[in-house]
Amino acid sequence: MKLKGQHGEIIQIPWSGLVRLLVLILIMLAILLLSAGSWTWWVAWAYTLSGTLVLLGSRLFIVLSYPDLALERARAHELEDVKEWDKILMPLTTLVGPLAAWIVAGLSYRLGWPPDLPVWMQIAALVLIQLGSLLGAYAMGSNRYFSSQVRIQTDRGHTVIHKGPYKWVRHPAYAGTLLSWLATPVFFSSWWVAVPAILTIFVVVLRTALEDRVLQAELPGYRDYARRVKYRLIPGIW
Repeated sequence: MKLKGQHGEIIQIPWSGLVRLLVLILIMLAILLLSAGSWTWWVAWAYTLSGTLVLLGSRLFIVLSYPDLALERARAHELEDVKEWDKILMPLTTLVGPLAAWIVAGLSYRLGWPPDLPVWMQIAALVLIQLGSLLGAYAMGSNRYFSSQVRIQTDRGHTVIHKGPYKWVRHPAYAGTLLSWLATPVFFSSWWVAVPAILTIFVVVLRTALEDRVLQAELPGYRDYARRVKYRLIPGIW
């Protein structure tokens, strides 16, 4: 796919990123259903379909609005200047944590582990999960340097972003991730899902702190921005 970039240059967007996203969605659904031992478990279908709408909608917006960012994210696995610690933390938050939660959620349904929460509460939790995802999508749509891995993008003219949700907290996408993870055990009606959720939240907070330290040390103008926007994740708290 060829699109015009920020400075009028032609950018070739590989289809591999979309293929990986679709494969991940199918794997997510398969893990949930296989772990649950039921193809009619409504929770798995609602989680997958609602998440797919947010994911595809946000990615389509990025491809059309910021093709250079779409290319950055598509080739993230090829980049060499990613911080070494993020090569460990990023997969924990985006792959290991979710996989563990999906497996535990399915097993909780199959084995009837408590609690058995009412459907209305699960639906409310699903709304919170997707609100967290939408906050992340809002952050991505406001930040053309929203790479999937922590690095200073000198090759792309990396600058500090002040608009959108970045006016309120310095890492709004991570804030959305926390909201989603806090609601996840309730949606799956499983206290056991809280175990991978809490561990993943810990890694997200750690990644936020490390990334903020890198930005303050290496990105021109970020220290001044941090003085104006004092909180990393939660206004009034941290």
